[in-house]
Order: sequence, then structure tokens, then C-alpha cells
Amino acid sequence: MSVTHHTIEIQGLPVFYREAGDPAKPTLVLLHGFPSSSAMFRNLLRDLAGDYHLIAPDHIGFGRSAAPAVADFGYTFDKLTEITLELLDKLGLDRFALYIQDYGAPIGLRIASRNPERVTALISQSGNAYMDGFTPFWEPLFAHAVDRVTHEPAVRELLTAQATEWQYTHGVPADRLDRLSPDTWTLDQAYLDRPGNKEVQLELFHDYKNNLDGYPAFQEYFRTHQPPTLVAWGRNDEIFGEAGARAYARDLPDAEIHLLDAGHFALETHGEEIAALIRAFLGRVL
Repeated sequence: MSVTHHTIEIQGLPVFYREAGDPAKPTLVLLHGFPSSSAMFRNLLRDLAGDYHLIAPDHIGFGRSAAPAVADFGYTFDKLTEITLELLDKLGLDRFALYIQDYGAPIGLRIASRNPERVTALISQSGNAYMDGFTPFWEPLFAHAVDRVTHEPAVRELLTAQATEWQYTHGVPADRLDRLSPDTWTLDQAYLDRPGNKEVQLELFHDYKNNLDGYPAFQEYFRTHQPPTLVAWGRNDEIFGEAGARAYARDLPDAEIHLLDAGHFALETHGEEIAALIRAFLGRVL
């Protein structure tokens, strides 16, 4: 099935999204992380389009969506959540499963915990919801959240081409490295290198600490509503460690947890395996 590409206006800003599958079938919303875009789901959209209706937006500041200057837009995860929810409302999506990865997790889990009746299932790929998942990678980011001036040079290093490539290659076993397309980090870096975009990312780096305040509400949502949950996580991910995957079982004892021999962008090297897990999981719980 074909993947189609659309732009819709939300709060006066163009929001880009990819769509695949029959809208009459169950909907799966795919929420990407940093520093990527909906392009990270390009293969999964085709793999699942025969069974599901899929929507994959670019967050504001990423991909083909608008990226206004920081002086013109309040870059917070609450604001990105608001835009995403308005997009889903405008598309008439009342019920949907959520696929959350990296930045997609605090956005998707805000939506789910505030609108539990709308969410049919959760799929987490390095989508952290527990303090357990944080690794030493986060030390400069949390230091930056307290003192932006002192620690900005260190976090700016995370916006370089070398750091972007590392996110894709680190933790990937030698026999899977040839599955990585250099186009992935090249595209991400091209978006990061747009004038003003590094300042956008620094705003979101600074705001990330506020996501942690939401963790108790996310975990209470898990305990109270017991959403069907699939965790497909790279066990070699040094950004969100495998302890973050295992932690889901604390509040969701029926969660399916699969630790793959992969890194942070597990879809790039284990896309077929993840698609098969999703198909089996959603086929059973929906």
C-alpha cells in the first residue's frame, strides 16, 4: 500500500504527516523522537498498512512541519502535546493506539493519561516513563536544565553530525550495521542545521526536565487503566537504558517486553521483527 504525505494547519502552523492504510481499520499513531522525524517510520508504515490505519506526524520544529523561531513559539513538551492532540482531533481520530519513541513518549503519554478512553494500546520503543531508564548520557542535559549558560557548550555537542550518527550506530551489533542507511542521520542533520533549529532544540533540551514531573501521572494511568502495552526496546540503547523497558512491568504486569539486540533506533535494524511483534500484539488486543 502507498504512503501519502500531507500538510494541515494547526494553530496557524503547517503540520506535516504521513498516512497509510484504510481509515476504516484500527488507527495507530506514530510519534517520533529526537533528532528524527516521521521519516523514521517510513518502512513501518508500509509494513503495517495492510492491517491498520497509520498516522505519523512531524512535531513542530522537526522534519517538514513548521519550525518557527524560538521568539515566536513556546517550545515545550506541553505545547507539542497540544499541537498533536489538535491534529488528531482535526483528523477525526477518536480512538487510536500510540507508538512512542524518545520525545514521542512524553507527548504520547500526556495524551494517553489525560484521555485514557481514546487510547486502545501503547507501543514503546525507547519511550521512557520511569527514572530507571536514564543513563549517564543525561548528566549534561540535566545539568543544562539547571544552568543553561555554563552547560550549553556541552549539550550543543549533541547537535553535531558526529553525535547524530552515533545515535544510529551505537549499540548496533556488527552483523546488523549494514542495515543502517546513512540517509537517516544525513537527513536528521540537515534539519538540525537549518538556521535557528539548534536554538529550537536547546529549548526542548531545557524543557525536558519538566517531563519527569509527569511520570507519576503516567504511572498512575498505567496502574488504573492497564492499557495493553508492547515494549520493543534496544537493549544496547545508551540513551534510554533497558531498565526503562523493564520498569513498565512494575505497573503493567501484563505488558509484553521484548529486548532486542539493537541500539536507540531499533526500527532501522530490527524493523521486520518489530512489525511482526506489533501485528501479533494489536491483532490480539484490539
